[in-house]
Amino acid sequence: MGNETNKPDFSDVQGGVQSTAPDAPAAKADFSDVQSHVGSTADETTIYTVTAGDNLSKIAQHFYGKASAWKTIFDANRDQLSDPDRVKTGQMLKIPAKP
Repeated sequence: MGNETNKPDFSDVQGGVQSTAPDAPAAKADFSDVQSHVGSTADETTIYTVTAGDNLSKIAQHFYGKASAWKTIFDANRDQLSDPDRVKTGQMLKIPAKP
């Protein structure tokens, strides 16, 4: 039997690629009316996960530099907080941008 295999022989295959695009130069895109806008995430809401020992005053101190801003966080989370003194470990709170 020798070196015979049942694999196809592609040794004579030749490849070639030809473009079907016209030879005329392509029209250039007009970007003269394009405008750019860069946004900042600094003013967006942050999500904070409550850890053991946290309360709204501590969280406000951390994010805003003043514990008295706790009401900003409470107001942003009224959908899940009915009492500002009852935050739960693992709870995810929305922290709005600095007031």
